[in-house]
Amino acid sequence: MTNNTDTTLLSDVSDRVLTLTINRPAQKNALDSATYAALTHALQQASAREDLNAIVLTGAGSYFTAGNDLHDFVKAPEGASPGLTFLKAISKVNIPIIAAVEGGAVGIGVTMLLHCDFVIAGSGAQLRIPFVPLGLCPEGASSLLLARYVGIRKANEWLYRGTPFSAEDAQQAGLINRVVVAGEALDTAMTLAREMASQSRLALTSTKALLQRASADEVAVTLDAERDLFAQCLASPEARAAFNRFLTK
Repeated sequence: MTNNTDTTLLSDVSDRVLTLTINRPAQKNALDSATYAALTHALQQASAREDLNAIVLTGAGSYFTAGNDLHDFVKAPEGASPGLTFLKAISKVNIPIIAAVEGGAVGIGVTMLLHCDFVIAGSGAQLRIPFVPLGLCPEGASSLLLARYVGIRKANEWLYRGTPFSAEDAQQAGLINRVVVAGEALDTAMTLAREMASQSRLALTSTKALLQRASADEVAVTLDAERDLFAQCLASPEARAAFNRFLTK
């Protein structure tokens, strides 16, 4: 069964697997307010359903996501944070999430992976967390979770410098599970999702609840702490200048 929850997000349910496809290929699937809202709604609904065992999250047009749509981002009302609402939703999903990454992932496109249970990437995909070069600070609880995945030295490298790194580097560091032939990430993710679909839903949700238990409170506190500092950075002259440079390219 296919359902377009929004023109920016495609939703398909088949055999206890929900596939969510970010659908703004002309913008490299950059996330605007409408896409965040659609993702948040879809994830919250998925957690409430008894007929789903797994979620596959991917992007249309051979690219995962370029992160925040900066054109939309700079127009958002002060205090509004659809991105944070989405991150809180994905951090609380009660069934396994499998990300299929092709082409690239930038900013929140990387930090959302910290809340996925499996990450499959196509060879050659490039990842980047360019918050500091944009005059910003970490979000998505990356200031807490990234070092737990990859170690503090690698986390420092990626967060402070904001330089690109490959899917192969990400796998070696422990951020992602597997690198496959470019173009095969989604098929591989679907195979894994079907494996989850064959398992007991109660066993899956119980396992995820136990895995989340140790860090859930820390993640919630970190998301709010990052939000406050992110807002301060966003209002800074350095961030405004960085955004202007990007938008006038």
